[in-house]
Amino acid sequence: MTFETILFFFIASAAIGSALMMITRPNPVKGVLFLILNFFCLAVLYLLLQAQFIAVIQILVYAGAIMVLFLFVIMLLNLEDETTLREKKNYKKYVAMAFSG
Repeated sequence: MTFETILFFFIASAAIGSALMMITRPNPVKGVLFLILNFFCLAVLYLLLQAQFIAVIQILVYAGAIMVLFLFVIMLLNLEDETTLREKKNYKKYVAMAFSG
């Protein structure tokens, strides 16, 4: 086995592992970080195929820009505290429902 074959199997297994970790994590921030790791593994696979331009674009566009944007949006949403997203049931809501019917 050549070095490229061993590197291919190592990076491919890391990509599969990071994809599985991405979809099984309950914390969305950790899921995004595993997705970024998956994008880096994909860029290395592009390098093994001697497609340097696609590998650089993969890092710059996807891991560099789009995933950072996703990470900022998830962190700004503050998904850890989901109880604040729900409305509190108070008497005003019930009065409005009674008068609307």
